[in-house]
Amino acid sequence: MTGLWNIAAEQPGRAAVISPDGTETSYGELAAKADAYGRGLRDLGLETGDAIVVLQPNGIELLAAYFAAIQSGLYVVMVNWHLVGPEIAYILSDSDAKAFIAHERFAEVAIAAADEAGLPESARFAVGRIDGFGDVRELGAGGEGRPRRRTAGSPMLYTSGTTGRPKGVRRPLTGADPDEVPVAASGFFGIFGLKPFDDHVHLCGSPLYHTAVLNFVAISIQLGHTAVLMDRWDPEEMLRLIERHRVTHSHVVPTQLRRLLGLPEEVRAKYDVSSLRNVIHGAAPCPPEVKRQMLDWWGPVVTEYYAATEGGGTAISGEEWLRKPGSVGRPWPGSVIKILDEEGRELPPGEPGTVYMKMGNSKFEYHRDRAKTEKARAGELFTLGDVGYLDEDGYLFLHDRKNDMIISGGVNIYPAEIENELVMHPKVADVAVFGVPHEDWGEEIKAVVEPATGVEPNDVLTEELLAYARERLAKFKLPKSIDYVEELPRDPNGKLYKRKLRDPYWEGRERAI
Repeated sequence: MTGLWNIAAEQPGRAAVISPDGTETSYGELAAKADAYGRGLRDLGLETGDAIVVLQPNGIELLAAYFAAIQSGLYVVMVNWHLVGPEIAYILSDSDAKAFIAHERFAEVAIAAADEAGLPESARFAVGRIDGFGDVRELGAGGEGRPRRRTAGSPMLYTSGTTGRPKGVRRPLTGADPDEVPVAASGFFGIFGLKPFDDHVHLCGSPLYHTAVLNFVAISIQLGHTAVLMDRWDPEEMLRLIERHRVTHSHVVPTQLRRLLGLPEEVRAKYDVSSLRNVIHGAAPCPPEVKRQMLDWWGPVVTEYYAATEGGGTAISGEEWLRKPGSVGRPWPGSVIKILDEEGRELPPGEPGTVYMKMGNSKFEYHRDRAKTEKARAGELFTLGDVGYLDEDGYLFLHDRKNDMIISGGVNIYPAEIENELVMHPKVADVAVFGVPHEDWGEEIKAVVEPATGVEPNDVLTEELLAYARERLAKFKLPKSIDYVEELPRDPNGKLYKRKLRDPYWEGRERAI
């Protein structure tokens, strides 16, 4: 049988997780730790539908918190540990977090966030030591067995929007038995030919606060696949782990593929990667030449997909991609992709429009933002704002990206959030932020500033603005450069023509789509 607790009962000694330090955790041990967490959270008074926030690096404690929530009817919010205190405080408050489980590696930001959000000390728990936080080992201590009132919980992952503030994607709880693996989860892996057990080993090289990364690890464990976790991704270390653990599948982003190809030929040749059955990439457009070189090296095991936290998507195998280069594939089973014009009418093959999708009867809402939820919908379909077209065979080609989103190293960065901070500086009259080409990361962040009256644009001002931003934004959101203009191009209604600023940087360059 599949499912963490079923496997733990039948094969308690089976390897579930191999941590970054090489420690192996069995299914029995993981289930027991998740049970203790679940008991402790119930003892705190958490009820079905409440939320917990987790700020931790890749490791067994993060997964125990995840599975505790999944079996206790709780929403679990995984926080990007690059965020600064006020950003995490916002998520704590917006999600109505009833418990916060942080790692001592992030002690300073955890304390600042919990204090700003007004979270009581009784709701603060630490892996390791954090001042004012209880030891996470106290959760469920002295008890035994599973938590009371077991029912399926859900991840509640935050995805930023053009308004600049992240929004929690919150799905209704199903009331299902948490011992049963959702059909959607096993079906999703079926798209990539990944069956239960079957000697599968999954390698996770990215942070588990990413939607897809968390899904791949959680589903792997639920289907009896051992999950090998990396703390920080390194290309040669990835090859070493593939050979050491006979890894069969992994989820990567195009930047990682570029770094792998950048290894010297003698290093690449040192490692046996013949165990690989499917290496799945998404999260950002992959340059066609990178894709071709990876297919030459690893063979047709490289699969691409296009999907959303909100649900639905497409996939294309390596063999298909060679026939349809540039495509992100056809809709996977249960998913619907349609191209609509501005009036909501479906467009014929080959004609570009807004990409809309849905996944079965899946419902979601942006937490506390009904307007954003409704704006993204057309009937049962929803859109991320991407523009593309379907060909005669039903393959999706993305014509353009979300209007303003920057994708750097596989990470989504939303300019409005950066603009909203910089525009508050007294020496800034107006600001626009967008992505410009970067050889390795795909895009990097550029800010164009209209200085306030009487302010001289120079290097001193640039340093002042960047220092100001560093206090308010995570490092990965900081502009890499700032240019200055006398006036930003806006129409009489205030609409910014960002393309007029962005397009010159892309002249002679083609975005990988």
